[in-house]
Amino acid sequence: QVQLVESGGGSVQPGGSLRLSCAASGIIVSTYVMGWYRQAPGKQRDMVALISSDGSTNYANSMEGRFTISRDNAKNTLFLQIDSLKPEDTAVYYCYARKHGVQPYWGQGTQVTVSS
Repeated sequence: QVQLVESGGGSVQPGGSLRLSCAASGIIVSTYVMGWYRQAPGKQRDMVALISSDGSTNYANSMEGRFTISRDNAKNTLFLQIDSLKPEDTAVYYCYARKHGVQPYWGQGTQVTVSS
């Protein structure tokens, strides 16, 4: 059974940083395209960043610079570092895994709230 479990969300002030984690079981993250999506209240779920099996990364246009996606193959864990947080970054952040010919998997999400 595949599980993606996010953690690291919370409430922070503008300008702060957070590091989100996604611990995976049932899959090997280095063999999947892994990613982070986010969904703000009343809005659609949008891609934040992806990392391919070869380690190449892709960021949404508005995300590059403050967001850094990475993974630890030994820990089978995906990360998202978010710096210089803004109120508009407030959303539920979801971990995502996909592979050709396999259904995509989603985590349950972790809430990030940026407010002064």
